[in-house]
Amino acid sequence: MNADEQATLRRWIIVVGLVLGVTVSILFPLLVTKWDRHLVEVSLGPFRWVGLVPISLGVILVVWSAALLFTRGGGTPAPWDPPQRFILAGPYQYVRNPMMLGVFATVFGEAVLAESLAILLYLGLVVSVVCWYVVAIEEKGLEIRFTDTYVVYKERVPRWLPHLRRKR
Repeated sequence: MNADEQATLRRWIIVVGLVLGVTVSILFPLLVTKWDRHLVEVSLGPFRWVGLVPISLGVILVVWSAALLFTRGGGTPAPWDPPQRFILAGPYQYVRNPMMLGVFATVFGEAVLAESLAILLYLGLVVSVVCWYVVAIEEKGLEIRFTDTYVVYKERVPRWLPHLRRKR
């Protein structure tokens, strides 16, 4: 495959990734709010605006993490075009899955902002599926690609809850 074909393929992968990200973090949460009328009503009053904080932080974390995969890793967040180089920079120094953590924060913020129990339940489903995928598939693939480097990384950096300081 020549350089132009690779660039075109990479652009399509980025577009598909953006569409999937928008679907999971915006479209589906909007759709599940229809379930709210069948659930308990939640009213946070003006405190609902606190939801903008995790939304903002989550989006920043997703963009930062994805940019590192692209610029330093030589790949994308997509499993069919993974990074070719191991990354230990930015948020990856503190948590192994910063991009998914950003998605979780964004969807949580949407639940708070929309005062939606349905979005919160949807978040539980997303977290469950992602946790299963990361443990059952993604980490095994990373161990194969990055061997001992990834094994040491797994021992020192937590999967979901970031350390405030990186272990040496």
